[in-house]
Amino acid sequence: MKETLADLAVAVLATADGRQKTALGRQNAAAWFAARGAGQPIPIGHAEPPLRPARPAKPELLAPKDVPRRRPGSPEGRVALLHAVAHIELNAVDLHWDIIARFTDQPMPMGFYDDWVKAADEEAKHFNLICDCLEAMGSHYGALPAHAGMWRAAEDTAGDFLGRLAVVPMVLEARGLDVTPGMIEIFRQAGNTQALAALEVIYAEEVAHVTYGSKWFNWLCGRNGTDPKEIFHALVRKYFHSTLKPPFNEAKRADAGLPPDFYWPLAEKAG
Repeated sequence: MKETLADLAVAVLATADGRQKTALGRQNAAAWFAARGAGQPIPIGHAEPPLRPARPAKPELLAPKDVPRRRPGSPEGRVALLHAVAHIELNAVDLHWDIIARFTDQPMPMGFYDDWVKAADEEAKHFNLICDCLEAMGSHYGALPAHAGMWRAAEDTAGDFLGRLAVVPMVLEARGLDVTPGMIEIFRQAGNTQALAALEVIYAEEVAHVTYGSKWFNWLCGRNGTDPKEIFHALVRKYFHSTLKPPFNEAKRADAGLPPDFYWPLAEKAG
């Protein structure tokens, strides 16, 4: 067992295989919460996370425009859709452990670490649920090419704590709240109960991950005496290299602490 939480985080980031990465992450999360429950918390510590996490040889990573598009109405299209979800979830595992390790120079309450360890643990569970679905459909993670740009937000915000919170949970993960209901409907119509159940778990738990981003973003702005909405707009314009595209799942975004005046002005400006 590593001595500090930062060391535990870097160990996950340094593990390439998806199943091994998520197993180690879940083990480390269990150790963190067990120590917290015993009143002997693991020290946060300091560590040097890699700029990019270790990744398996497959899937082949392509530029977004080069990733083949498949219609989800076919079995092959549904496999491709789940493969893309697995890739997102594996990136999310690394993103959450990375935020734990990368910004230890800024003092944060223990609740911050509780939230992101829990989020990382749930993303690991999500990755494995989707991998199980892929294998039940005769495929596996790595069988298809995947999006190479998903780590760009982490690299761009490696030196900006507020920027990381704004772009990753409050933009990228919030987008998951918008699109997951449509994916759930695809697998409901296809009668794939395993994938349906997995996506429903993901949909329910991702709200909390967006909430963690919003909560700690607002907390940091409060500590700094700055306007959260103005800072959010400035950071998204600086770091997010795309547009915020409606329709938005306004109800779930509200549940996660994202009011419409945070994201609609960015969509309107882009459009």
